[in-house]
Amino acid sequence: MQKILFIFLIVFSFTVSFPQDINQTIHDEDSGKPMLIGTCNRAAFSDTSFFWWFNSGYNLYKPDSVAVSGIKKDLKNIRTTIVMGTWCSDSREQVPHYFKVMDEAGYTGDSLNIICVDREKKDLSGEVDSLNIELVPTFIFYRDDKEIGRIIETPEQTIEEDIYSILKNSTE
Repeated sequence: MQKILFIFLIVFSFTVSFPQDINQTIHDEDSGKPMLIGTCNRAAFSDTSFFWWFNSGYNLYKPDSVAVSGIKKDLKNIRTTIVMGTWCSDSREQVPHYFKVMDEAGYTGDSLNIICVDREKKDLSGEVDSLNIELVPTFIFYRDDKEIGRIIETPEQTIEEDIYSILKNSTE
């Protein structure tokens, strides 16, 4: 029993000493609801404050299969940064659509960076300051660490057609 208590105390002390750096929430003064801030991962959208819009947007979206097939062919060395606000209606619409498209294209998300911002487009670490973000969501695509395109706020066509266009144009 003492051994179990000792292990628990060690694990607890590490948890307190090293707080989680991802999926942090703060109180949104405008809405009175929680909002994500800083670096996040997809698991953040399973929180009860966010899953209702994420899951419905994801499940109801039907991507164009031709565009998804094109994306799948051009995913080599692609990294994506999403700057979004959980308070933002465009983010709530486009981010679930992005995940549906990329899931269908077979993108694992290993090269995905999600940064959630407050209403002033600020995060906790100042990482977005160098990204020239004016509107959210902003999807930034990189190939071999070079920016190849952005989708800002809303796609010109659909999220999958815009992604396909960005990826295709970067390989030509």
